[in-house]
Amino acid sequence: MNKITMTLQADHLIREALKEDISSEDVSTNAVMKDYVKGQVDLICKQDGIIAGLDVFRRVFELLDENTEAEFFCKDGDKVKCGQLMGSVTGDIRVLLSGERVALNYLQRMSGIATYTHSVAELLKGSRTKLLDTRKTTPNMRIFEKYAVRVGGGYNHRYNLSDGVLLKDNHIGAAGSVARAVALAREYAPFVRKIEIEVENLDMVKEAVEAGADIIMLDNMTPDEMKEAVRIIDGRAETECSGNVTKENIARLTEIGVDYISSGALTHSAPILDISMKNLHAIG
Repeated sequence: MNKITMTLQADHLIREALKEDISSEDVSTNAVMKDYVKGQVDLICKQDGIIAGLDVFRRVFELLDENTEAEFFCKDGDKVKCGQLMGSVTGDIRVLLSGERVALNYLQRMSGIATYTHSVAELLKGSRTKLLDTRKTTPNMRIFEKYAVRVGGGYNHRYNLSDGVLLKDNHIGAAGSVARAVALAREYAPFVRKIEIEVENLDMVKEAVEAGADIIMLDNMTPDEMKEAVRIIDGRAETECSGNVTKENIARLTEIGVDYISSGALTHSAPILDISMKNLHAIG
């Protein structure tokens, strides 16, 4: 995550996370460490996985004290092993203690998503299908979670509602039909926007193709239905399949020939990667 993105989009979110954890003071730290003492603590991986979020981890401490320094022996996207020393943080011991939980929360969450995404993306290797995330993200964590998906080898679907047109079942219901929804979106949206529409059966697939949709999402359809849908579409629109896609069931979708597979599980169901800060000690 580059410095501009961090400053413009992430810093205020990190500050809010710190305010949530330190509403007035860190009573525990202030009780045992009343004055400045320079210290250092190790960053240790306790589980094999893919690391993501090191810059966010560092930024937590920098926002508490700009003089804090973090040194890393790996980079985002690297495979890490249980017991690996990944880096160290040096600065005011009070800052190291007060920022520990928030910094680790970000790093563990983001690394967990990158690790899970990597494991799913590996199952698509050799196919032309790209793995996408969704908007099923933790509130106020989207920028971090979608970044972690990219680190893990996945791709980002639209970032938010302003980012693209995706007409789902309730949009179709509001418009009255698939064709009407596509026509209204085509009239309203800038010409540079692609129109994607979600369909649930083969009749809707045919209607979406005839309406000129740019992308057709096959939602919760059986593999056989999706194969027939791809045949009907015949390259006239890009194709995406979605609906409860996980690492355990994605293999059944790899031979269908869709352009994209989207999975909310990448962000809403990935377990954290176990990481800790250990061996805090004063230095001269």
